[in-house]
Amino acid sequence: MKFSKIVKALSVTLACLPLALNAAEQVKQPNILFIAVDDLKPLAGAYGDKQVITPNIDAIANQGTMFANAYSQWPVCGPSRMSLLTGFRPETNGIMNLKDNIRDVNPDVVTLPQLFRQNGYETAAVGKIFDPRNVDSRQTDDPASWSIPYQQPTSTVKGKQKLAVESLEHPIEKFVDGNINARGIKLLKQMANKDKPFFLAIGYKRPHLPFTAPKQFFDLYNPADFTLEPFQQAPKNSNPKYILNNNGEMRTYKPTPKAGEKIKPYPKGAFSEAHQRELIHGYYAAVSFVDSLVGDLMAELEKTGEADNTIIVFWGDHGFHLGDHGMWGKHTTMEKANHVPLIIKLPGQKTSVYNKPVGLMDIFPTLTELAKLKAPKGLQGDSLVPAINELPESKQPVAISQYKRGGAFGYSMRTENYRYTEWLSKHKKVVYRDLYDMTNDPGETVNVVDDAKYKDVAAKLAKLLRENSSGLKRL
Repeated sequence: MKFSKIVKALSVTLACLPLALNAAEQVKQPNILFIAVDDLKPLAGAYGDKQVITPNIDAIANQGTMFANAYSQWPVCGPSRMSLLTGFRPETNGIMNLKDNIRDVNPDVVTLPQLFRQNGYETAAVGKIFDPRNVDSRQTDDPASWSIPYQQPTSTVKGKQKLAVESLEHPIEKFVDGNINARGIKLLKQMANKDKPFFLAIGYKRPHLPFTAPKQFFDLYNPADFTLEPFQQAPKNSNPKYILNNNGEMRTYKPTPKAGEKIKPYPKGAFSEAHQRELIHGYYAAVSFVDSLVGDLMAELEKTGEADNTIIVFWGDHGFHLGDHGMWGKHTTMEKANHVPLIIKLPGQKTSVYNKPVGLMDIFPTLTELAKLKAPKGLQGDSLVPAINELPESKQPVAISQYKRGGAFGYSMRTENYRYTEWLSKHKKVVYRDLYDMTNDPGETVNVVDDAKYKDVAAKLAKLLRENSSGLKRL
């Protein structure tokens, strides 16, 4: 071939290269399917419970990274969700209750879905993602976060007045979570049909009280088969004033009366064995109900053809006491109120289980890194991408939850082996401390903070708590 022809051929080849590069650069960014479940503790077969029936949650865990020890920042819906969705601790973003609007107390904050929207994603939500008491309204949610206007879910199922547990025979779509799933599937089909990547958030309301679900899910369980919590009192050497709740939320509901009897409140004192079995039955049925909806959602994702380009994040906003220490609900700094499920599934990833402590606040920087977006400055969580890739940690992993009671703030730090908690007054004085050896005492039955054998441990943990205190204003 003559030299001139070689040059001409090479020129044609080089001219085509930018087109190939541009095509590669235009590969669609990953979609995000963001699944929240209200008041869900780590109750799933994948998390080791041998009674609960959750095949669809288990399937996600068996294809992604299951975080075995994930924790909320605050064991109440509003502050927990806002912390996750802003990437800042409640004391930093200003939401520590169920009444303040995030746009009033922190007008410049950029939420997780808002950031994705600003970077070309189509964003939408159905159900409970933000707590509606901390955003614009129940009808519009947080307009800045969603490119598709929010629609409030509905329910035509009305049970008896304020019963804690109800098994009802109605079509699934008549329940609020059935309505949420129907709307979510409709949005999924709509968003998957477009050229833009999507961020779709679906928030199920069960197993939050009341434990109302279709009868078919109650029929999966026999209440007599449940094992009641063996330890139903305050830990030894503890001060219940700081660490126990009074079951106030549960007592706004009522037990199911016997045939012919009137509906009455729960009796004072400890819950009877019959009432405990009814509550556990209701919680398990509600979890299995949500699991079935998750299965329908996953099947629809496969049908859209977008499953291989979609990151799935499955999470609960805080834990739930189901009788341990005599408590029913959240609102404590203890393990069961803060331990949550967290599963992140990436397309084609290796299945893994990560056992070290992580926090829900870590989700924000994780998703921005996975989507290659520039994160807001100063996020207080850590990306979980190294954990997903099974890389060594750069620092000792800890998760810190907090709560307030009696004017004091309780900061509770979970390490691999311990839960250490300090309660500080408004003058930053330590007024109470807890230390539980979670390896030898996973039920938190004995506070060993003043035990001579744990003196050095307590001192090291106090130092470690302060080394990880970004955003905790009393430390």
